[in-house]
Amino acid sequence: MNTEVSLPIGGMSCAACATRIEKVLNRLDGVSATVNLATETAQVRLSGPAGVPDIVGAIARAGYTVPEETLTLAISGMTCAACAVRIEKVLNKAARVSASVNLATETATLRYPSGQYGLDAAIAAVRKAGYDARLQQQDTPAPHDDAALRRSWWAFGAAAVLTLPLMVEMGAMLQGAHEVVPRSWQLVLATLVQFTVGLRFYRGAWHALRGGAANMDVLIALGTTMAWAYSTVVTLAGWHDAHVYFEAGAAVITLVLLGKLLEARAKGRTAGAIAELLALQPKTARVERNDQLVDVAIGDLVVGDIVIVRQGEPLPVDGRVEDGNAAIDEAMLSGESAPVSKASGDSVYAGTRNLEGMLRIRASATGGATQLADIVRLVAQAQGSKAPIQQLADKISAVFVPVVVAIAVVTFIATAWWTGSWVTAMMHAVAVLVIACPCALGLATPTAVMVGVGLGAKRGILFRNAEALQRAREVNLLVVDKTGTLTEGKPAVTEVLPQNGFDLNTVMQLAASAEAGSEHPLARAVLAHGETLGLSRLPVEDFVAAPGHGVSAKIDGRAVRIGVPHWALPDADQAGSLIEAERLQQRGQTVIAITVDGIPAGLIGIVDTVRPTSKAAVAQLQRAGVEVVMLSGDNEAVAASVAASLGIQRYRAGVKPADKADSVQAFRAEGKVVAMAGDGVNDAPALAAADVSFAMRTGADAAIEAADITLMHNDLAHIADALSLSRATMRKIRQNLFFAFAYNVLGIPLAAFGLLSPVIAGAAMAASSVSVVGNALLLKRWHR
Repeated sequence: MNTEVSLPIGGMSCAACATRIEKVLNRLDGVSATVNLATETAQVRLSGPAGVPDIVGAIARAGYTVPEETLTLAISGMTCAACAVRIEKVLNKAARVSASVNLATETATLRYPSGQYGLDAAIAAVRKAGYDARLQQQDTPAPHDDAALRRSWWAFGAAAVLTLPLMVEMGAMLQGAHEVVPRSWQLVLATLVQFTVGLRFYRGAWHALRGGAANMDVLIALGTTMAWAYSTVVTLAGWHDAHVYFEAGAAVITLVLLGKLLEARAKGRTAGAIAELLALQPKTARVERNDQLVDVAIGDLVVGDIVIVRQGEPLPVDGRVEDGNAAIDEAMLSGESAPVSKASGDSVYAGTRNLEGMLRIRASATGGATQLADIVRLVAQAQGSKAPIQQLADKISAVFVPVVVAIAVVTFIATAWWTGSWVTAMMHAVAVLVIACPCALGLATPTAVMVGVGLGAKRGILFRNAEALQRAREVNLLVVDKTGTLTEGKPAVTEVLPQNGFDLNTVMQLAASAEAGSEHPLARAVLAHGETLGLSRLPVEDFVAAPGHGVSAKIDGRAVRIGVPHWALPDADQAGSLIEAERLQQRGQTVIAITVDGIPAGLIGIVDTVRPTSKAAVAQLQRAGVEVVMLSGDNEAVAASVAASLGIQRYRAGVKPADKADSVQAFRAEGKVVAMAGDGVNDAPALAAADVSFAMRTGADAAIEAADITLMHNDLAHIADALSLSRATMRKIRQNLFFAFAYNVLGIPLAAFGLLSPVIAGAAMAASSVSVVGNALLLKRWHR
């Protein structure tokens, strides 16, 4: 059978790329491929054993990629962990689809090669499994369904009113009285509960069984139907000597409805972080248009608009201040409560609040392109992701309901044989069916992840996914780059020592002119000092940058070299100059040398101030059992001085950008779980090599893309907070999993041996999920 597929291909740059991919694909058995460079696609005909995974693998081995699409669905109809496992299994059956279903967020996230799957196919698969789905936009997470919650409250209220007389009858029976409520009334009340408000359990069970699986609804429907059916037969047959158990089925349904309501309310509180972030964005903005101020809906703003923000108002856009001064609360971005002063030329962000003053802002990003929208997307993705620790719970949930039904059948047969009473056997079996709860297993991990990720977002800590949140707990060694992490990242020239007849202005003018083509922090310090002295820049030719060493160029016909003294200075002239350089280094200064036509022209001393919070943050990490190791491109003397001032025992000096990843690998080889923090493009390889990586939001995009955790505030103290939050979240997850497992391990045997009535079993089942979610909410007490 022939199959034709069209795959997008990334990474092609010329016709030779297309030819190479074609050749690689056509080598596969039964594959005929044509690659189109213009459309960047491969048309593939499959007539042999090779499938789409083989095609994608061959393209990857050739050095190219098949871009992936991500689709997020809002799922309705799930009642327990078994539902989530079933939907996940159905979606993953499609070729090349990787799906993850989250019971707490009621979402499914799918990844697949572009063009190989789609929304319609995904929704059809979910509906075939007995549930429903719709597209969920990633930048606008689904709001809490208040209407559905109100309907559930009405259903519970009706069930409680109908069940109350039955509970009165049960209380009277405990006091020795019988039929305080006539059996005919009990039959009517129980039937109404069973087949009106209890209809949702039959509907859920039918959809699950039709999809080839079983869930919590199956257990509830089966257990309560057994109690109602037996009692109905006894009542209609007039067997007055036999007991009826109408109250058991009705009470179980009522208690389960109550438990689901409390669970839904608690789950709504776990997702509060996204709602709080979305609430930061105002609905309208005041804009200058045609020399008039008009109120414009947020959705109608465009880049370039001039927006007026008065005191007390939230900012509606990202942009740059055109005019005005204000104190801005940026706590939602950085987690820092101290207001930040803003003036003309400063960047400002949507969702922050103007505490004092007035600003005219030129919009640079609006709507879904703002940093606030980006944070909402990151938080939603992280809350919907699945932690590795959840795998065991998923495996158990997949077989939970069939196993429980089997235990109930065994309980029924064994109890009947042992006691000789089929009625007693039936009530024991009902108790087993009712008390078993896969919900607690399914909610144990995702609810804690939702709370932990949300807490982090409100404090300027953005976890990429639940796996990063889990891995961060194991970190016991943190590698930090000195510049910009431990220090302010704003080095300044403190001393200039001209040599060999060169004057200070000439040295600085040549140095600033040469460094104008470099992005290194030390180069920026030299440029800033040159501007302070009022020196103009000279024309530069033949500029060459030597990473980790310095730069060279031709200026006014003279060969200028500026950088590390050992590199910049000629061998014959190093002795005297290095003595001077070492003197400056002993005072904690970074030294760069400049030579002109091979003659030493001067030394420049530069200092990067240590952040005031770094010492306390290092101490906090060390108390938590995390060793802090500093990497620095500076010489031994400067690195030792900074390390000593911060209480850091281990450091590496003279580390070139290309060597950072090797350093991280070396620490991992020691058996350490290594975290790396960085903010530059040259940090990306080291971030990728670490077990857990931190990037500063103020840093380069390449560093942020490579990082597991993004910090909105460039401060080492936030790394300590992230590790602390990770450990607190994992403690909650372990507590939840222990409780969920212990509940079922203890509850099912107690019910099987008749030590729990169906009513008590129903109450316990309802309480189990609520207690797991409630325990996760206790994580909100975490503080720095």
